Amino acid sequence: MLLHLQTWNEVDAYLERARGIIVPIGSTEQHGPNGLIGTDAICAEAIAAGVGTAAGALVGPTISVGNAQHHLAFAGTITLRPSTLMAVIGDYVFSLARHGFERFYFINGHGGNIATVGAAFAEIYAQASLRPADNARPLRCALKNWWQTPDVQKLTKEIFGDSEGSHATPSEVSVTQHVHPEAIKRRAMGPPARHARNFTDAADYRRLFPDGRIGSDPSLASPEHGARLVEAAVRDIAEDYRSFMARD
Repeated sequence: MLLHLQTWNEVDAYLERARGIIVPIGSTEQHGPNGLIGTDAICAEAIAAGVGTAAGALVGPTISVGNAQHHLAFAGTITLRPSTLMAVIGDYVFSLARHGFERFYFINGHGGNIATVGAAFAEIYAQASLRPADNARPLRCALKNWWQTPDVQKLTKEIFGDSEGSHATPSEVSVTQHVHPEAIKRRAMGPPARHARNFTDAADYRRLFPDGRIGSDPSLASPEHGARLVEAAVRDIAEDYRSFMARD
């Protein structure tokens, strides 16, 4: 169930039986020679929709622009400052909390968001703690990286082995090819750059990883692999979402 396809009456009815919502969050950034710029948002949104169906949960609008400053040396990348992204997450959560939502389960598609989302949760809890005592039920937030579930990691290793890498990966490109087969790109590419050291700003990242990839071979991607990865992610994350909602 997608929030933007509901009426306010339907959301009211949902809140009579459940107080949780799934929030997809990704990024708009380069993903190497054959990866779509919207990869991280596309993956998070598709998997969140599957989890919502499996768990009977409402799915909020995707936060599709994230913390991607280190990719700005590649055309098409859009970033939010960490402080801006934290503010967006806070306003998103408190807007829905006003209507009675209490548990917010973020499905993330971008590693660069992790630290900022964690800081946003800390700000949300601080703001909730500082408000006058009104006997409101506490807000709870959780972050799940779709690529780090047990079944997804097992499948990724089985299919791609050491060619997975850590950015512009064949697994995430496969998911986008499954979701958008009409947008599949074919590009010749040589061996990827490996981690030499930690990067700093956008220019430093481009020097270290000239075509955008980090240790990955996304030429191995396929829509069939993507379908299997989405199925595995939905299975694992739906179970985790149910556990999150069941906790006191």
